[in-house]
Amino acid sequence: MQKLAALLFLASSLTLARPAAAQAPVAYQVAFPNAVHHEARITATFRELPAGPLQVRMARSSPGRYALHEFAKNVYDVQATDSKGKALPVMHPDPYGWDVPGHDGTVVFTYTLFGDRTDGTYAGIDARHAHLNMPATLAYAPALAQRPAQVQFALPARWTVASQLQPDATGTTWQAPNLQYLMDSPTSLGEQQVRTWQEGGRTIELKVLHDGTEAELDAYTANTKKVVKEAAAIFGGLPEYDFGRYTFVANYLPQTSGDGMEHRNSTSLTSRRPLRGPEAIDNLGTVAHEFFHSWNVERLRPQDLEPFDFQRANMSSNLWFAEGFTQYYGELLLRRAGVYTDEQYCQEALTGIVQAMLNSPGPKRYSPVEMSQQAPFVDAAAAIDPNNRTNTYLSYYYIGAANALALDLELRQRYRTDLDTYMRTLWQQHGAQQNYAPAKPYTLRDLQRVLGEVTRDTAFAGQFFRQHITGHELPKYDELLAPAGLLVRRAHPGQATLGARLQFNPADSSATLGTTLLGSPLYLAGLDREDVLLKLDGQKLTGNTQVQKLLATHKPGDVLQVQVRARDGQRTVPVTLQESTDLEVVLNDKATRKQLAFRKAWLSGKAK
Repeated sequence: MQKLAALLFLASSLTLARPAAAQAPVAYQVAFPNAVHHEARITATFRELPAGPLQVRMARSSPGRYALHEFAKNVYDVQATDSKGKALPVMHPDPYGWDVPGHDGTVVFTYTLFGDRTDGTYAGIDARHAHLNMPATLAYAPALAQRPAQVQFALPARWTVASQLQPDATGTTWQAPNLQYLMDSPTSLGEQQVRTWQEGGRTIELKVLHDGTEAELDAYTANTKKVVKEAAAIFGGLPEYDFGRYTFVANYLPQTSGDGMEHRNSTSLTSRRPLRGPEAIDNLGTVAHEFFHSWNVERLRPQDLEPFDFQRANMSSNLWFAEGFTQYYGELLLRRAGVYTDEQYCQEALTGIVQAMLNSPGPKRYSPVEMSQQAPFVDAAAAIDPNNRTNTYLSYYYIGAANALALDLELRQRYRTDLDTYMRTLWQQHGAQQNYAPAKPYTLRDLQRVLGEVTRDTAFAGQFFRQHITGHELPKYDELLAPAGLLVRRAHPGQATLGARLQFNPADSSATLGTTLLGSPLYLAGLDREDVLLKLDGQKLTGNTQVQKLLATHKPGDVLQVQVRARDGQRTVPVTLQESTDLEVVLNDKATRKQLAFRKAWLSGKAK
């Protein structure tokens, strides 16, 4: 026994002395013997282990998501053996993982995974496909995080693999250099339809599961190519993808949940919308947003997200830039690629950004940095208690996009430069250098510094960040958009409104309130969530059309008597109607040549 113990100790010492990349890779086998019931059977083999219990964990969070998701809840039938097949004890010290003692340097860890949500966060498995987000799928050993990993998929007939993982020469084993890369590699299995092309010396793959026609996919691919070209034009070329290719991992089957999730050399695209008609444009918007992420957030990455921690919620102060500026560019790319006209760009992009920024209470009280820090509570986070985010929060996507729009226009008007130049300069300083991870992630101070360099005006950069990024001063969009021949105006001038969305109750012709908007007529009247409107101006509430007809007979400033059942009893309260605050951005049909030239320089395609 002493000789055996000495040999095991020596083997462990030699293993630890070798670089992680030279140690035995973690090997996974993923099979689907019960796919019709949404199960996978997964085996993870850990070899060349040091003495002592092996800790195995399921991730609690996932790259690109910032809340906790507790993926261990869908793992069961856990077993472990050593290299000879001897059963090993499996301890369960916490909700997220297992400890395996008594091994002989090898642990074969096997479990069943349930997954029936096809999106960028979870795992979706059925008889037709498997869409796997790796943190939701693969158990891992934290102590072996620097080792390479290998994955073999037991594929049903006609299924193929879509993944940024690197296939071996036989195409049967898919490899990652380390745990961070493995967990960042979504994988879709099924009867893929594939479109591949070369762009800037890189291979771009569009691997799709969908029920449409070949012609629909061809048209969708043509627009995707335009988006790729326009995105590359902003940065002066495509990134150096780690294995020379970028993969759109796309699932547009009916059982799919809408989502888009960026990854280092790929993106997970999921939607039940088809690749035809107006819905194809909605899908293409996700393509544009997620592809822009292959620069912004994947390589041009905030320091407070690097490296990603799979065992906790990951908070960043920079999502207003990482997601918000990407939101701005995602829509702008559709215009530059010719998918939108100028008028459509105003309707589909600018109106939403400006409306949200100027009419939501949140931006008036909290900064983009503070909105970013809320991500662990709002980014697909689950909770059952009510909140007041209607009055305190605006998504970092929108508040960031709104500030990107304002900054782009200000740079063009005051400094004869643009946001493209700012992004390109940041890329050169903080994104271009990589080794499976960014070599120089940025801080908030870096973002301000580079703005000062691009404008050659550090005072302006400091003021912009104080007022709009760490502060909450609202941009003056009417002034900023005017040089482009665009108008910001009331969408429904003179129209009276209650400023609330009502949930109608057909059983008794009443309506239940959600959280009332700060400053709205019902808020000022002292009404709040779960209060029930019984009568409005003496009339029962039968539906939205009836309420709008009633309001159309009144003007802003009129006082209506509202019978309500609230927590403190039933009463009648006076409610003063307000003018609709809805805004829209439209083309100025009297735009000058100078304004049209400004708009063209901003919105026209840049790809050659």
